[in-house]
Amino acid sequence: MGTARDLMIVAMDTAADPPVTQGELSLGLAGAEVIDLLGAEVVTLDGNRIVSRPAPPLDDPLLERAATALVRDEPYEPIEDWLWRRGRGLAQEYLTVLEEEGLLARPRASWIRFRGTLPTPVESPARERARHRRATDEPVLATLAAAVGARDEVPEDLPVPDDAAQAVLTAVADAVAELGAVRRRRAIEDEAFANVWRAP
Repeated sequence: MGTARDLMIVAMDTAADPPVTQGELSLGLAGAEVIDLLGAEVVTLDGNRIVSRPAPPLDDPLLERAATALVRDEPYEPIEDWLWRRGRGLAQEYLTVLEEEGLLARPRASWIRFRGTLPTPVESPARERARHRRATDEPVLATLAAAVGARDEVPEDLPVPDDAAQAVLTAVADAVAELGAVRRRRAIEDEAFANVWRAP
């Protein structure tokens, strides 16, 4: 457990170029939550569908929110649908909660007024754990971080996660690719529209 929090901290702790965007990060966080819920035995996978199981409340308030958002009726929800539904605005939700918990802090401005400055992780056991998982190329976190743009491609010799985690990671990669395709299509359409207005 803790994969979603670790992914958020790694994304905020990384000077990625281009920077990680909220859309990709939100999809990655939603996938990380499924992996955490699998680890807590709150869900299992039936093919590509997330099957909820009776479970006591979780200690992590963010993960508890994820658990309460599960579809509990058959035929249950495909991983892909969960990523898009749960992922909507999820990066901002994690940002807010981790700031409230004191795990992220915004840089202090002196005489310069900073606008839209993202918070950065503060020194804490949570940051140390996330850094350790990143430094050791822990397979699940490394793959998620690469999918959302918080690190370069993962090494080819990285151990393969179990089948359930692999199904989630594949779904995240596909959703991120789909989001990128939508953005590119919109950019082309916007450029075409602008050219119409520029035409004599």
